Amino acid sequence: MNPLLSLLQPYPFERLRQLFDGITPNPAYTPISLGIGEPKHATPAFIQQAMIDAIQRIPSGLAAYPSTIGEPALRNAFASWLKKRYGIGVNPATQMLPVVGSREALFALTQTILSPKHIADQKPLVLCPNPFYQIYEGAALLAGAEPYYVASDPARNFAPDWDNVPAAVWAHTQQIFVCSPGNPTGAVMPLHEWQKLFDLSDRHGFVIASDECYSEIYFRDEPPLGGMQAAAMLGRHDFKNLISLTSLSKRSNVPGMRSGFVAGDASIIAQFLLYRTYHGCAMSPVVQAASTAAWSDETHVVENRALYKNKFAQVTPLLAPVMDVTLPDAGFYLWAGVAADDAVFARELYALYNVTVLPGSFLARQAQNHNPGAGRIRMALVADTAECLEAAQRIVEFVKTRS
Repeated sequence: MNPLLSLLQPYPFERLRQLFDGITPNPAYTPISLGIGEPKHATPAFIQQAMIDAIQRIPSGLAAYPSTIGEPALRNAFASWLKKRYGIGVNPATQMLPVVGSREALFALTQTILSPKHIADQKPLVLCPNPFYQIYEGAALLAGAEPYYVASDPARNFAPDWDNVPAAVWAHTQQIFVCSPGNPTGAVMPLHEWQKLFDLSDRHGFVIASDECYSEIYFRDEPPLGGMQAAAMLGRHDFKNLISLTSLSKRSNVPGMRSGFVAGDASIIAQFLLYRTYHGCAMSPVVQAASTAAWSDETHVVENRALYKNKFAQVTPLLAPVMDVTLPDAGFYLWAGVAADDAVFARELYALYNVTVLPGSFLARQAQNHNPGAGRIRMALVADTAECLEAAQRIVEFVKTRS
């Protein structure tokens, strides 16, 4: 077996299952889960109908293998959306590819980019924010690299502190992961930090993988800045050493469809396409048709965002008196300080009030002598408003009984 598999840590949800093992939650309460970031809003009917129609409309139906590069209509839909959303022009033939969800692409892109070459007996480094989405770590480890966990700044909603990274680390870095808006904190990276990363990439040659799957769920008047948008604003119209990844899962409430795309540096896209022809992960023509419909419509996205805005506007002030929590810039998580051991807090909350939250320490690693997720919890406000409010009220009661 591949010895690198032994380096992988259990996924946060497996750790949560182990944490709750042996507990029978209080039967007086119906279960409510705020633990998993899986959208629960209804999938728009027109997307479902587009998939149904495609089965009969597409001449080959499901009887032919799809192309890895995707149909022109889909890639044109990607390009049109990028133009409308970010004001950037992208070549649909050379600068983008469909992917089977951003998680698959984040992993596969890393396998494409990283070279196993060691410098002075040191493994190549992949920089990850901390806290972070665990696929970043797994992708690095299984590519033979070593993850480096960038310190986070609590004063900036736990955004990565790029200035904290030593020069020697940058010199051995082959790839960095940027997540903006961030999971779990919702922090959005400003233009001056993009400038900093682009300058460092030019100096050291690493690739920036920009995970932007939460870009369409935001609470400020101005939508979050995207990586390619930042590059264009800074005159980097070739998107050198930059790949942005996005997905329909959160934007359109279709996590089961597994549909997204990558875009950016044409030279990297060409190599990624080569990798993917062997990897065997082309998107079904039926999913392509439904995806084209989804990317071509913004009305359902505006409505979806309004649902989240309303929900967060009610839940956040309810929780604020009993824990350290504020409205994030974007995303559908609350990243809350609980002034307690986060794992114990989550376990007791589940046992007494049948509410599931994710301990913050499960989403981070011990680095720079501490775990930045310790003493915090992540709550995914993905259910309907009434259920999220009920969960919040139980949490308030639970905290008050502990104090």
